Amino acid sequence: MTASGDLLIDAFGRIRETVHEVVDGLSPDELAVRLDDGANSIAWLVWHLSRVQDDHIADAAGTDEVWLSEDWSKRFELPFSRGATGYGHSPKDVAALGGISAELLAEYHDAVHDRTVEYIRTLKAGDFGHVVDGSWTPAVTLGVRLVSVISDDLQHVGQAAFIRGVLERR
Repeated sequence: MTASGDLLIDAFGRIRETVHEVVDGLSPDELAVRLDDGANSIAWLVWHLSRVQDDHIADAAGTDEVWLSEDWSKRFELPFSRGATGYGHSPKDVAALGGISAELLAEYHDAVHDRTVEYIRTLKAGDFGHVVDGSWTPAVTLGVRLVSVISDDLQHVGQAAFIRGVLERR
């Protein structure tokens, strides 16, 4: 493994820690609270950030998503297609993600995190410059994709932490 890999694993570990802090001790009803009709809930944000990480890491690694290969889609029993990641979801879709426990959200995120770390540990320094998506200008390299996932996940887990803070002040 490389120093870059170590840094990426540390960053993904910080996301995992914050996911646990955000959902810990909250009921399914609290996890489903939306601050207004157009807002996301903690449950939706954590599910979405985990799904995007799962989708993007599986694509980069050339493996199946944990969501599908380990039947997480059946465990969650969501009213979405099995391949949904939350991208493009409407407020109505966000509202449909309810009744999910903190434990289930954390367990799914942990499974995604474990797969992510497993994959990153296989990478060599030269792998980070490999183009994974040539449809963008400039083309997206593996290193850029991994940093993009980290950035997206940190934003979403920060939003979830903000909602938790609002709930705790109420």
